[in-house]
Amino acid sequence: MSRRLLWVSLADQRAGREQWWLSLAPGTTLTALAGQPPRPPAGWVPATYRRPVRRFVEAGALAWVRELDALPPAYDWVGSLELCSLVTGQAAVYARRHRLRQVVLTWENDPRQPLYALPPYRTALRRSLDTGDLFLCLVDAAADHLRVLGVEEDRIRVVRPGVDTDLFRPAAAPVADPVLAFVSPVAANKGIDRVLAAFALVRAKIPDARLLVLGDGPLVPAVRGPGVEYLGRGDAARVAAVLRSAAVFVTAPRSTWKWSEQFGLAYLEAMACGLPVVTTVCGTNHEIVVPPNERVVDDAGALAEALLGMLADPARRAAVGAYNRRYVELHHELGAQCARMGAALTEVERR
Repeated sequence: MSRRLLWVSLADQRAGREQWWLSLAPGTTLTALAGQPPRPPAGWVPATYRRPVRRFVEAGALAWVRELDALPPAYDWVGSLELCSLVTGQAAVYARRHRLRQVVLTWENDPRQPLYALPPYRTALRRSLDTGDLFLCLVDAAADHLRVLGVEEDRIRVVRPGVDTDLFRPAAAPVADPVLAFVSPVAANKGIDRVLAAFALVRAKIPDARLLVLGDGPLVPAVRGPGVEYLGRGDAARVAAVLRSAAVFVTAPRSTWKWSEQFGLAYLEAMACGLPVVTTVCGTNHEIVVPPNERVVDDAGALAEALLGMLADPARRAAVGAYNRRYVELHHELGAQCARMGAALTEVERR
């Protein structure tokens, strides 16, 4: 069975994620209505957005795509990210008008999401709940949140994200030097300030310890200090290379008024590279940061203690890293997870 799927991108859609995974689903020809060219094999229809303010980003962006209404309905499905995103509300109207099926991918883990109460997002939420044929949940918590909202089980499927295990692969041998890697947005919600404070405590005990920071964000000017190396930003290949040069992966996420960590693709990539993970408890990041990795309270001392424990025990690091690689291969291999997405679409088509 083949299908044509129109993906309506967010104004801030990040490449190599949800749209790309769907484009790799067997039997799927995906066209992205997007501001930037999508990653192959997707086709592209250039989009522009009406965006009165830029206070919110990604799924919360106050942004509507201009070109959707005039687009010929040469598709079987229309898809988008998150129930309350304004482009999802537009996609729901387009799907209903042209009698297309609608799929919504979601990470959302909180049925009390504050955006759900604000008028434009509330309207998009209501439309997607009324029209959506399939809600592809990328974490179990997203499915639980849909159940609270009253979505029927036959419209809910959980397919966890996949990762390219050829690109994100372990180093030839575990890194022996005390090198930590923070590969994430350099922002308060990812806890770069807490990581820097914890690293100062680590370095007091291990003077040759190093912290590699790869990413962009508003707190880049704060990334400094003895042993701290800011590497700028990089594509997936550079991310993988930096991860392979480290002994332990570290972040320290904390919740905001409208976000609590749902999963964390950075964890998945680090685990695929055979790194142990040390992070803070936040949202539902337990869905990927499984034991024997470490999740601690949001405290620099607790984070430093966990990091010191990992750095002091090379055999433990190697064992945790090997476990992580096996775990990713079993549960998150890219081709298998994209095939599961395609199977979920097929299931709806056969009803």
